[in-house]
Amino acid sequence: MIDRAGYYFNLMPDKEDEREIVEQISSGVSFRGAQLWVLIFAIFIASLGLNVNSTAVIIGAMLISPLMGPIIGMGLAVGTNDLDLLRRAAKNFGVATLISVLTATLYFLITPLSDAQSELLARTSPTLYDVLIAFCGGAAGIIALCTRGKGNVIPGVAIATALMPPLCTAGFGLATGHLFYFLGAFYLFFINTVFIALATYCGVRLLHFHRHEFQSPEKARKAHHYLMAIIVVTMLPATYMTIRIVHQHIFDNNIRRFIKTELSQRGTQIISNDIDKDSLKLRIVAVGREITESKRIGAEHRMAQYGMSGYRLNIIQGTQSDSLLMLNNELSHLSTSREHDHQQLVHLTAENTSLTQQLAEYKRLELLSEEIRQEMGTLFPQVSHFSLSQVKEVSRDTTASCSYVAAIIQATDSRHLAQIDIHKLHDWLQTRVKADSLVVIHK
Repeated sequence: MIDRAGYYFNLMPDKEDEREIVEQISSGVSFRGAQLWVLIFAIFIASLGLNVNSTAVIIGAMLISPLMGPIIGMGLAVGTNDLDLLRRAAKNFGVATLISVLTATLYFLITPLSDAQSELLARTSPTLYDVLIAFCGGAAGIIALCTRGKGNVIPGVAIATALMPPLCTAGFGLATGHLFYFLGAFYLFFINTVFIALATYCGVRLLHFHRHEFQSPEKARKAHHYLMAIIVVTMLPATYMTIRIVHQHIFDNNIRRFIKTELSQRGTQIISNDIDKDSLKLRIVAVGREITESKRIGAEHRMAQYGMSGYRLNIIQGTQSDSLLMLNNELSHLSTSREHDHQQLVHLTAENTSLTQQLAEYKRLELLSEEIRQEMGTLFPQVSHFSLSQVKEVSRDTTASCSYVAAIIQATDSRHLAQIDIHKLHDWLQTRVKADSLVVIHK
């Protein structure tokens, strides 16, 4: 069984001539003349693709980019103990990286489009999954370079490992002054570099390439210790970010499970939820049949079972949540659109927040009516009944509309309000309610 597996997985029969492989990789290390110009134009193309949020353009830039050459060269040099090749590859890699970042920075300084699109933002938070992608891509690349039947592996590796977009995003961070964009994107590029080189090193050792001998074993041990230190240091931040993402995913799943188990009931639809970790509050917006206070309290007591110990439950429901439902549907629809989704989502989210504030305004007016009832009796004893309400007035003939607070008052039969008293009442109420526009309706 082991012999049969070895027959299928053995790479040695497909290995090309070792000298030709080394010469091919060594020749791709240098960056000058045509190679340098191709790199510059590839950076411009990738920056344009990121700027207009075009995945196809970004893929095209990755296909023509020559950045893989010095990275594979460094992996080969470490795997064969070739210090001269390592120095040349590292030098050319540094030059290529510097020119790429400067080119991207120049582009984003002169472009009129300065918004951070989703393709840009995707390159600012690397995780452990990016480590795995870089390592697997680098392994496929070195095996394809060293064996017969390369096919279309190298272009696929260039796309999968995505070396160009992080450099362009780093340039965007420098041009716009977003330091965290620069650091996150450059760290992603560093991850790709280290683990493509590591995969190349492993491939070279797996294929038994001839190694240059160090003059002393001590130097060899020190070099390998440095290599392991670089790998571990590179993985630590990515591991931390991955753990945070996994914890957040588990927390989000717990919230969904809590809502489904504790708050779902016939005739009620939960249209949105929002978590505020600073104030430890879970805010729910619901429409339809109202969730009773006893059900809310019971659900709040069981939040600890879902990993939300110490959180409070706030449920927004009633007639105003109908408007929030319509907006939520629009947001869900927009999340699947491909063009300009980011700006429209931001706009509708702001509108969603505005409607939530309007709902709070309605509740404020109800509470305020109770507060000023005694003041009204002292200042205007003629008024027997009054109410406050938020009103949106629309015209039958035009599409124009206006919003204001309506104060509906009713005087006693024996003590009718004069016009001057109505003006005084209007000014006092507008100041007391803190409304931009208030209309007194005298019944």
